[in-house]
Amino acid sequence: MADTTSAAPKPASKPRGHSWREVIAALRHPRVLITLLLGFSSGLPFMLTGNTLGYWLREEGVELAAIGFLSWVGIAYSMKFLWAPVIDKVDVPILGPLLGRRRGWILLSQLVIGAGLFAMAAIGPAGGLLTFAGFALVVAFASATQDIVVDAWRIERAESDEDLGLLTAAFQLGYRIAILATDALILLAAAKLGWNNSYVLCALAVGVGLTATLFATEPARIDPEAAKAQAGPPLWTPRGLFDAVVGPFIAFFRDHGVLAALLMLAAISLYRLPDFVMGPMVSPLYVDVGLSKEVVGSVRATIGLGATVVGIALAGLSAVRLGFTPTLVLGAILGPGSNLAFAALAYLGGSVQTLSMVIIVDNIATGFAGAALVAYMSSLTSLGYTATQYALLSSFYALLGKVLKGFSGQVVESLQAAYDPMTAYAIFFTGTAVVGIPALILCAMLGVRHRREQRRLAQAPA
Repeated sequence: MADTTSAAPKPASKPRGHSWREVIAALRHPRVLITLLLGFSSGLPFMLTGNTLGYWLREEGVELAAIGFLSWVGIAYSMKFLWAPVIDKVDVPILGPLLGRRRGWILLSQLVIGAGLFAMAAIGPAGGLLTFAGFALVVAFASATQDIVVDAWRIERAESDEDLGLLTAAFQLGYRIAILATDALILLAAAKLGWNNSYVLCALAVGVGLTATLFATEPARIDPEAAKAQAGPPLWTPRGLFDAVVGPFIAFFRDHGVLAALLMLAAISLYRLPDFVMGPMVSPLYVDVGLSKEVVGSVRATIGLGATVVGIALAGLSAVRLGFTPTLVLGAILGPGSNLAFAALAYLGGSVQTLSMVIIVDNIATGFAGAALVAYMSSLTSLGYTATQYALLSSFYALLGKVLKGFSGQVVESLQAAYDPMTAYAIFFTGTAVVGIPALILCAMLGVRHRREQRRLAQAPA
């Protein structure tokens, strides 16, 4: 990663190779543990306003089309680049001077997330669907804000490309553990305690992130370009607003070149499209195929946990051994496997054996692809504009998928008008896998560009 926005970036350079023992030893560092806990904090609200929320709504008898539309609360994650410049330039009152800019924003967002989850638990869908969705939107907005700052903290705390790969793997592992808790363990809790009490437990789990934030160290690295930006015009002036909002975008295209930057943005925007589009219909499929919450939760919490660890670990080690771009290409190949696995579940039926195989494929594929994309996007940012640029990249990766997935329920209902329900599900999930082909082509183009750049650097005179 470049030290200044004007320096030539190295977004896909191959890091120095490490032995397996060195990698494991680095993962024991306290800083890496804090990154893992912050990853857990970032992942905690995601399913609670996404697929798990869809499970709750489906059991309450809400129609598929409405579930799809309610998934649009997740668009908040894709619009976070709009307020990321403020987070890059402004301290939180009271908390900022006490904890620092990054930690102040993280703590504030975590407090709002906890309050929003408590409100969702108190109201429930039966208390008014629009009000319930409104609090879900508040949680999603605060969660998106937390993501902005945690991503910036993680990138700024990394001491090298190798270190960034390790911190990214730790973040993704924590994130995926939270996903398992809110996508698996919560089903077991809901079967015993009910959905409302289960959301209360998740609100209490926000305390994990609060603790990590208090023990985290505020990034101390000072970059000349960052210092210049901080000393620039105030944010509320026209020049200050331009520098904060447009400056990071100009720096990104200047650092990477216009054509290369456009290729990167196109690949990122399509990379997780299959996963996003199918997302709202996964939980309704479980309900409609006849799988109980206990069965789904048990399989996810046992087999799913191991598969997730394998996927994250493989991606992290691949980033260290092969580099960010080759790992990205591998993730583009593995990612759509999740969609085909769910198509098989709809076609073969809801046996425990079939569900177990689906969970294994899904968690390894999504774990690897997710970690690969995060590591790649992290390598593209400039230190002076970390939060804004990463928010821009993560918004590009999610925006199209978040918009399209709102129509997923309508698509399935339309297919069910022509086919039996399970055949309609199978066709839908197969179609979402095919959507991943353009991303694979673009990632392959990035891979070719990466190899050419490596050869050019190798042939350059010392």
